[in-house]
Amino acid sequence: MSPAAIKQDFESALVKHFSFKARLRSFLHGNGNEEGPLRDPDLCSLGQWIAERHQGTYQHLPEMRELDQLHRLIHTRANRLMDLYLAGHREEALVGFGEVQVLADDLLALLQTMEAKLRNAQA
Repeated sequence: MSPAAIKQDFESALVKHFSFKARLRSFLHGNGNEEGPLRDPDLCSLGQWIAERHQGTYQHLPEMRELDQLHRLIHTRANRLMDLYLAGHREEALVGFGEVQVLADDLLALLQTMEAKLRNAQA
């Protein structure tokens, strides 16, 4: 895979990640979204990206397992926040989004590390 293709592939992962965060934030502000992809890491577009590459293109990277675990943890926390919101604890759910943001930043850093590692191997 060329460095440009790697860059494009990881940019698509970042878009999926940012989209998830935006949809979760929107849900917590009362703008209903389909819950399935927010709740289930296997229905989430980033989760599908991870699964495809974990079994294929990037399976040799030790960071893939960490990426999958971190992604699943984010969904676990998102579920808790959504449940709080649906139970009427909206303010608590919104405050808890900060915790998801910290994990999301970790996931972003991990994606960037993986991309750099792959692109450097191609150089």
